Amino acid sequence: MTTLRGGEPLAAVKNLAAKAWRRAIAAPKRGVRLIRRADRLREQAAAFGGEWQVERELAAVARGRGPIIAGPWLSEVGFEVLYWVPFLRWFEDRYRVDPGRVVAISRGGVAGWYGDLAAQYVEIFDHLSPEEFGRRNRERHEREESGGQKQTSIGALDDELISAARSATGVRDAAICHPSLMYRLFSRFWYGNRALDLVTSHTRYMPAVRRRDGAALPSDLGLPGRYIAAKFYTGAALPGTPEARGALRELVRTAASQIPVVMLDAGMATDEHQDYLFRDIPNVTSLRDRLVPKTNLGVQTFVIGGAQGFIGTCGSLAWLAPLLGVNTLAVYSEERFLVSHIFFASQAFRQAGAARFDTLDLRAVTELDLLASAAAVAQGRS
Repeated sequence: MTTLRGGEPLAAVKNLAAKAWRRAIAAPKRGVRLIRRADRLREQAAAFGGEWQVERELAAVARGRGPIIAGPWLSEVGFEVLYWVPFLRWFEDRYRVDPGRVVAISRGGVAGWYGDLAAQYVEIFDHLSPEEFGRRNRERHEREESGGQKQTSIGALDDELISAARSATGVRDAAICHPSLMYRLFSRFWYGNRALDLVTSHTRYMPAVRRRDGAALPSDLGLPGRYIAAKFYTGAALPGTPEARGALRELVRTAASQIPVVMLDAGMATDEHQDYLFRDIPNVTSLRDRLVPKTNLGVQTFVIGGAQGFIGTCGSLAWLAPLLGVNTLAVYSEERFLVSHIFFASQAFRQAGAARFDTLDLRAVTELDLLASAAAVAQGRS
């Protein structure tokens, strides 16, 4: 060894030893990072593999020229409007499916929602009473969905309604495009594990036509010449607390002081939601006594389409109103379950050229001036 001045040999040895020690310590950390990276890659591969599997199943459904049953739709009305119908439009476009092959199954007289997508429509309430449907759907939630409303698999109620549709339309050998395919595909976006493009690349939006033909509508709706349509109901986004009820009452009262308000409270116990009732406020009318289960959603669609604005709980028909060309104010007081849906809806409505869509956190509404501004937004005024 070459002799160096002072303690240089010893220092050099110490430095080499320290470097070797740091490398030895870092080796397990690098191993952990590599293991974690491999785990992430496996998770991503599994996710993409699941998405590719759904696409293969959809391609199999579309294959040939035979009939296709789309549904039955048993889940939330809001998801039907915001995701399911646009997903079917993408499916038919992507796989060049002739709408003449398609039979849609849903409830509440919404054949118009599927007008450009399905040659035939089967009404669930032609085969089950609203009470029986509500009871059996709740049983499905508990038995098959761990208490949730989604449709992640085909269950007994689905099978029964598919059989009813086969009998009603004569499409014995139809393939099934079931909502579980959509739920499997979009679930990672809803849980925050996939980017927005997963959903935007698998949906197609277009503004709906305002139907004023009066088909299957009661003749005595008694609608004002100009009005705002309103639909407030309890749920995760808008709990039925006294504070929420008081703020909503003031919002409706303020809106009604400027223009008649038509409340779309259906009063039907087919899910866990309950309508807020404000019929005692001046200049507010309710359609509760004019709605029947078999056509209630179709009638509400008609009423919203003729309104100067829409105010309501963020969800359900608040997703439909902008596509009908109606400026919308969607109200909530708990956004935990809404973030991804609001984000997606805002992008989708903008791309579709829909009407204005605004949201209002009810917790922030503490002064009458804010309520007046909110009512003005619902009418399309700046």
